[in-house]
Amino acid sequence: MNAPDEALHRDRLRRAPVERFAGNAHAFDLAALLSKLRAEEHPSQDGHRQITILHRASAAHVLFAFEPSGKLEQHQARGEVTIHVLEGRLMVAADGQDHDLRAGHVLMLSAGVPHDVRAAESSAMLLTVFMAKEAEG
Repeated sequence: MNAPDEALHRDRLRRAPVERFAGNAHAFDLAALLSKLRAEEHPSQDGHRQITILHRASAAHVLFAFEPSGKLEQHQARGEVTIHVLEGRLMVAADGQDHDLRAGHVLMLSAGVPHDVRAAESSAMLLTVFMAKEAEG
């Protein structure tokens, strides 16, 4: 690695994605990852912390830890979304409906559906976004 690359990666909070996403088989201890995520020294953003645990051309898997009242403002994804609540209680507004999700619940959204997420209490979720394939032609 040359000097500019070393300087760029020296201040990273976590290992570089090229290292985290290497290989063809990945096993994760989500409880351990959540503990590390919650213990990070930098301040949370809008009451949540997140880490992409795996990203491929076909899907991204992102682990979120929410503080009480943490939120993700309304947004949309280009691909289909699953929100799997691991801990706590999340309120998700999507497609004109309010969803009260608790640990063990999963919400699936079609691509492009505007949604927001709000934590009613300390919570965690695993978000998966399945990347939309461009139309061939």
